[in-house]
Parts: sequence; C-alpha cells; structure tokens
Amino acid sequence: MMGGNMQALARQAQKLQQQMTKMQEELEAKEYEASSGGGMVTVKVNGKKEVLSLEIKPEAVDPEDVEMLQDLVMAAVNEALRTAGETMEREMSKLTGGMNVPGLF
Repeated sequence: MMGGNMQALARQAQKLQQQMTKMQEELEAKEYEASSGGGMVTVKVNGKKEVLSLEIKPEAVDPEDVEMLQDLVMAAVNEALRTAGETMEREMSKLTGGMNVPGLF
C-alpha cells in the first residue's frame, strides 16, 4: 500500500521539478526594464540578472555632475534587477505553493 503512495509522490515531485525548470528557463529569458531620472537612464536586464542594454539620454550627461549620472545608472539597474528577482520569486512560488525551495535561484 505505501509503495504505491511513494511512487505517486515521486512522480508528482518529478512533474513539479520539470514545471519549475521550464518556468525558470522562461523567466530567465524574459526581459525587465526600469528607468530613473524621469527616463533619463533606462536599463534592460534578463532573468539571469544580466544587463542587456543601458540607454543614457545626452541631456543626462553633465561633466560637472558625474555623480548624479552614476546615481541614475545605479538606481535604474537596481530597480530592473529587483523587478526581475521579485517576478521570478512570485512566479516560482505559484508552483511551490509558497514553499521556500533551497537552491532554486
């Protein structure tokens, strides 16, 4: 009796693992975009947390205030990465029922 339940549980776990792997691949391929400074700096990242593109409008470049440009770039990059991470966590938790699965990301 227990052997059948264990096999069913193992099949269910394998199916969940396949679904999670597929979803993770899809989320890693997805692109996330954020901007700062009212659109002066725009960053696009993927779910692997790699920067795909960085656009800086010419009017954001002030040789007298390089620090502001650096802050705008960091803000846009951090927001894009945060969005990617939150989206991945939210979507994966739908599959795991909110359970924390170590080593998932």
